[in-house]
Amino acid sequence: QLGDGTLAPRHAPGPVGATLSSVTPFAAVAAGHDFSLALDDAGGLWAWGDNSYGQLGDGTTAQRNLPVPVGAAFSAVAARGATALAVKKDGTLWAWGRNASGQLGDGSATHRYRPVQVASGVAAIATGGDHSLAVLTDGTLWAWGDNGYGALGDGTLETRYRPVQVGTGFAAVAAGARHSLAVKADGTLWAFGDDGYGQLGDGGTEGRVAPVEVAGGVAAVAAGAFHSLAVKTDGTLWAWGDGAVGQLGDGGGSKTAAVVVP
Repeated sequence: QLGDGTLAPRHAPGPVGATLSSVTPFAAVAAGHDFSLALDDAGGLWAWGDNSYGQLGDGTTAQRNLPVPVGAAFSAVAARGATALAVKKDGTLWAWGRNASGQLGDGSATHRYRPVQVASGVAAIATGGDHSLAVLTDGTLWAWGDNGYGALGDGTLETRYRPVQVGTGFAAVAAGARHSLAVKADGTLWAFGDDGYGQLGDGGTEGRVAPVEVAGGVAAVAAGAFHSLAVKTDGTLWAWGDGAVGQLGDGGGSKTAAVVVP
């Protein structure tokens, strides 16, 4: 998954692969479980690492120790687990890799070894591995995949194999293992799904099957498996949810309420 042509762990940053030496600059990166994606400035998408479910998108299940090209004209990428999403410059959304819970959104539970088109007019994407989210250019929020904990936010616990609309007025999304975060254009943060560790940030541990407002003045969000992060418009960083191994960065143990990271 380091893409340097070896299987040796590296304890300091190093160059990826010779195949990318003439492909610069790069514009975006994403990392799933044991595989990596990189988007070059021209829109070329590259992938390497584990490929057991076709998550590299090269039409095979062969592990790649060096980057291989996936396609052209892309503008954004997201990865989690063994699932990958990417948006093309024309706004179309493409997905590939593991699809056991319908997280690719193509109406099936079939793993895909090459990108398949899922939607159009897409502005932002996120995948939790078993569920995925997209914000369209009109601000509507859509979700699909596993919904056993309400991570799709559609008011049900029903798995969805195609995107379903969740709400309107959104601008950004993030997905954890079983929860989701979404920021509206007005800066309000909304959360839904599993809340066993307080990762929704609403002060409790009760899961939500529909979006609940958590905070205001939010500029950016990210989600780990069972914890969440947000940067506010004043530049402060906030964290909440599972903190058992220090992932909240506040110097303490497990938390369920939002805390400011020093």
